[in-house]
Amino acid sequence: MLQKRSELKDVQPGKWDTSVGGHVDPGENYLQAAYREMNEELGIHGLSLKLLYPSKIRNDFESENVMTYLVVYDGKICFNRTEIDEVRFWTPQEIDGALGRGILTPNFEEEWQMWLAYSAAHIL
Repeated sequence: MLQKRSELKDVQPGKWDTSVGGHVDPGENYLQAAYREMNEELGIHGLSLKLLYPSKIRNDFESENVMTYLVVYDGKICFNRTEIDEVRFWTPQEIDGALGRGILTPNFEEEWQMWLAYSAAHIL
């Protein structure tokens, strides 16, 4: 599932991105931030997150240290309408077809390549 960033966002408005993303607040660790952001952005809480891999994303606009987590959820999604315009599930083929067309954030396109490499090497 991906989220479409609000048109009001300063960074990459209106582009599709990872289902949850955010920054670590002072005093938090990556896992605490992931739980907080998952609740703030999608209204999901009380689930266990599985750490998949760390990564670094560097581009002209930002420099981020990233931890990628996986969660399986089949409940109601109440996304934050001030940050997100839409959420929807994408097939891998739909994502591949959108690469390089300005539909997805550059960070997500980079994350997608890391996910493909990870999922090819691991049983999920």
